[in-house]
Amino acid sequence: MKLKAIGFTALACTAFFPFIAQGQEKHPNVLFIMTDQQRWDAIGCAGNPEIKTPNIDRLAKGGVQFLNAYSSCPVCVPARSSILTGRTIFNVKVLGNNDIDNDDIPHIPTFDQVLSVNGYRTEYYGKWHVPYQFASKYNNIVKTTGKSKESNVPTSVEGLRQYLDELGVPARNPNTNELIDKMSLRPYIPLPIDGRYGIKEENEPTNSAGEKKPKSSSDSQGQNIGIFQGPANGSLAAYEGNEALEALKRMSPGTPFSLTCSFGPPHPPFIVPKQYSNLYKTDRLSVPVSITDNLVNAPYKRGNTPFDSRFQNPEMVKEMKLVYYAMITQVDEWVGKLLDELDRKGLSENTLVIFVSDHGEMLGDHGMNSKMKMYEGSAHVPLIMRFPGVIPAGGKVVTPVSHYDLFATILDYTGMKIPENDGRSLHALIDGKIDPVDYAVSAWGAISNGGPFMIRKGDWKLIVYLQMSDNKQNSVSALYNLKTDPLEMNNLIGNNPEKGKYEKISGELKQTLKDWMVKTKTPYIKELENINL
Repeated sequence: MKLKAIGFTALACTAFFPFIAQGQEKHPNVLFIMTDQQRWDAIGCAGNPEIKTPNIDRLAKGGVQFLNAYSSCPVCVPARSSILTGRTIFNVKVLGNNDIDNDDIPHIPTFDQVLSVNGYRTEYYGKWHVPYQFASKYNNIVKTTGKSKESNVPTSVEGLRQYLDELGVPARNPNTNELIDKMSLRPYIPLPIDGRYGIKEENEPTNSAGEKKPKSSSDSQGQNIGIFQGPANGSLAAYEGNEALEALKRMSPGTPFSLTCSFGPPHPPFIVPKQYSNLYKTDRLSVPVSITDNLVNAPYKRGNTPFDSRFQNPEMVKEMKLVYYAMITQVDEWVGKLLDELDRKGLSENTLVIFVSDHGEMLGDHGMNSKMKMYEGSAHVPLIMRFPGVIPAGGKVVTPVSHYDLFATILDYTGMKIPENDGRSLHALIDGKIDPVDYAVSAWGAISNGGPFMIRKGDWKLIVYLQMSDNKQNSVSALYNLKTDPLEMNNLIGNNPEKGKYEKISGELKQTLKDWMVKTKTPYIKELENINL
């Protein structure tokens, strides 16, 4: 079923969607695979000896791996909006998750909308979490992530629960040692790091001493960390992967397609079937060296909540890592099934495959969890592209790149005229050529807290908080040399008494960030000029 375009007319399409470039005869397919909250090093091909990701590694071996890819914004909805449109969070007017239902989202195209009006069959499965107007050109009904103003559209949560019913995994009351996953409504066995560990569903949470924990620590998805005792395919990853796989099986070899499989994992709730958790042992998992960081002269301050304190506990971080890695391993299995189906259909040679995540997860780095930080664990993401015979196999790109660049890159390789956007095609870098854009920028929440903006160039990384009138964070800016300080433990500016030694490099990065702001028509240029690094 083709969804009716939202906010577009047939006449308007030509204004927003450029058509096929001349001279392109056979247009390649696109298989776009995205995870949620997967940090850059949570794949084997990034040098991680602990995690099991044979299929993602196989994809990297046959294509190109971007070693320094950054989220446009380390928050779900803004990052995903930038991925689809190639626009900054400011130009797409999505600065945070609450902007998903904004009424003033501009009428700008996504790469799939461009492909659709140029004869592609476009389908999208899994986590959406983007303003719904961008779903206007898909050949299937795209489920929303949660309840939104599109009240007539089914949600992915409803779809998951129906899938589990059909699988023969009914909702039931929890046993004594179980809690209820509020997404699936199915029970799971919590690990000690779980925010509700040691309680009954009807009781208020208590700690090991029987003392009540703050009520606010028990209800978020991020508190659910444990093991599902049902079948291996009784999970969100299996539900989303199976939908995409069935769609791929239906694709006609004679019509070019763009198929997105957007996995919710390893985003919370952090619950994984036991068949995957059994692949890992906590005593074989490492603890982040930076877990003991006291965050002196750092852009982020130590929190005082019980949940934060768990991520300063080495054994609990290992528990979290076990579940997190196991979730990624299950996703990896479905990546393999999708790649195998391309092979079976004889489509691998004419399909551009992209693997990326919207943002990362701190996973105990600096004693923190979740995202929303400009540290590497949160802002640095995996990015792999494969196109046999076109993209050289086994390549590695060191130059920093961004989510913004995916829009132009996809349209470049599919032979489309590229609409105005804030990124650039990565074709030159993939071919081993020098690109004058040798940096990546990430930004989040500039209106509410004065930043931060992050720029990565070469070995250097600058995190800048703008001193705006409503900035209540009182955060310091930071400069890190990721070659000598990959863990980001030594801020070379801020309150560093020797920051004068780094005035030149911090000034150059500030100027490059300003040039980017000017080029992308990003606000806060004057605020950037007024800060002293």
